[in-house]
Amino acid sequence: MADTQQSKLLEGKSAVITGGVTGIGRAIALEFIRQGAFVTVCHLDDPISVRHFNTLAREVEDSRNGHNSVLSSFSGDISKPETGKELIEDATKTFGKVDIFVSNAGICQFADFLTIEPDLFSKTVRTNLDGAFYATQAAARQMAEQGNGGSIIGISSISALVGGGLQTHYTPTKAGVLSLMQSCAVALGKYNIRCNAILPGTIRTQMNEEDLSNDEKREYMEKRIPLGRTGVPEDIAGPAVFLASDMSRYVTGAQLLVDGGLFVNLQ
Repeated sequence: MADTQQSKLLEGKSAVITGGVTGIGRAIALEFIRQGAFVTVCHLDDPISVRHFNTLAREVEDSRNGHNSVLSSFSGDISKPETGKELIEDATKTFGKVDIFVSNAGICQFADFLTIEPDLFSKTVRTNLDGAFYATQAAARQMAEQGNGGSIIGISSISALVGGGLQTHYTPTKAGVLSLMQSCAVALGKYNIRCNAILPGTIRTQMNEEDLSNDEKREYMEKRIPLGRTGVPEDIAGPAVFLASDMSRYVTGAQLLVDGGLFVNLQ
């Protein structure tokens, strides 16, 4: 956040990020701001999420030394159809427009396929896929109304391409996000709205922290990754800036795999 003299790829853009106060969403929010964007982050209305936002807000404020506010928050459950609509309305009211939308909110709780409970399956689908659909639709409607195009980025996963024995309820939702971006690219091209997916590999976030705390499992994963390490949320921020900026103005319907080479080494 310290280098403010470099060229800013998102200068004056207004971005909305779901799941924007932790992990990948937080890293994207910070980098978007560093690149000159105004950012609205969506998070759950609970004490932990609010605390995460306050920490994020302090970091942004410290980096800007009292300059104009560039960060706003909206609390709501993204699995509910009305949340996406209200989120986009709030961001538009705050910053006047929406140029970039990042659908990042998601959950992943490992579970055995034969014993998985319907409630867990339903909650995962509602959050990861329904939430992405309705919020993307709301963002696209706003962008189409503005008439200046825009960029929509769906955070999918390497899990959209490969199976996971304890993720039978999760991998279909990430494949769905990828498919959603592909179809939206076709549906929204006439409005100059670009829609692309980022597919992270193994990224150390709060969702897999416990799983990767097992040294044996972590070392096994690292040996399978050609770059020799698991990813960190900041590894996804740069690709997100690329897809959000005019550098990718002729890129739509694409999938960008950010996995340290894991996928091509799965043999």
